[in-house]
Amino acid sequence: MRADRLVAVLLFLQTRGQVTAAEVAAELEVSARTARRDLEALATAGIPVYSQAGRGGGWALVGGARTDLTGLTAGESRALFLAAGPSSATPELRTALRKLVRALPATLREDAEAASKAGVADATDWSGSALAADTPHLAALQRAVVDGVQVRLGYVRPGQPTGERTVHPLGLASKAGTGYLVAGTDKGLRTFRLSRVTSVEATGERVERPEGFDLATAWRSLAARMEDRMLAATVRARAGRGTERILEGLFGGRLRTGSTQPDGWREIEIDGPSPEIVAAQLAGLGARVEILEPPAARERLARLAYELASLYGPPAG
Repeated sequence: MRADRLVAVLLFLQTRGQVTAAEVAAELEVSARTARRDLEALATAGIPVYSQAGRGGGWALVGGARTDLTGLTAGESRALFLAAGPSSATPELRTALRKLVRALPATLREDAEAASKAGVADATDWSGSALAADTPHLAALQRAVVDGVQVRLGYVRPGQPTGERTVHPLGLASKAGTGYLVAGTDKGLRTFRLSRVTSVEATGERVERPEGFDLATAWRSLAARMEDRMLAATVRARAGRGTERILEGLFGGRLRTGSTQPDGWREIEIDGPSPEIVAAQLAGLGARVEILEPPAARERLARLAYELASLYGPPAG
């Protein structure tokens, strides 16, 4: 759902008082199904929207039609601005957000402005292909970012025990559907994958925000560093017929293919975090892919083959 459409639906609701999904669809030039999904998303985000079935029913805001946002609570306005922040906003949406901020009571305005700057969305995956992760601790992290409060973060990395550290939450980012916390640490700016967060406890201490900090700029820098690590090694191989779609699905923009040889095979190059990881990803293709170099990737496949043969033995028949 586009954030600018969410704001447009809310404004349409406030103007009309009560609407049907069909009316929203006609106003925004979308399908009735999309309009219904947008209305449900508003309700899920905490906006006081309810539906009434039957003749004369439709969707309305609790309390009836309003021409401003003074009926929103602090939590509701924060939910709206988090959902429709400027991370992926069109110029029209940014204008709408400014108007919405001015319409809020002064007691809510600062909170809403902070929420509107608390998130950034990156719509590409690590291979550059066009594509926000759910976590039980998302609400607590959003609150910490908006309030500017340090948290004790429980976090687990693959293959390691759960650890705990105090961090300065600065923003939330979504990269191809995976959520990250951007936070200040004693080692500088770091990212924490939301799905690996095990606990969040506010300390009450204020966040120390770097001078001139801008979330979108910081995320671009952090994402570039992560991408460099993910593309640190190149494996050269050759692939047989019928593997093209599988390889593209596995590696996306990290895959480069050469011309097809007379025997039907073609040389390929794949970028990844390490030769061993790429080799492990190719293992499922068996003899349909032959790794040419580097030696570390070939050795990894040989070890995998030995381990699997030792565990399962030769194939039956």
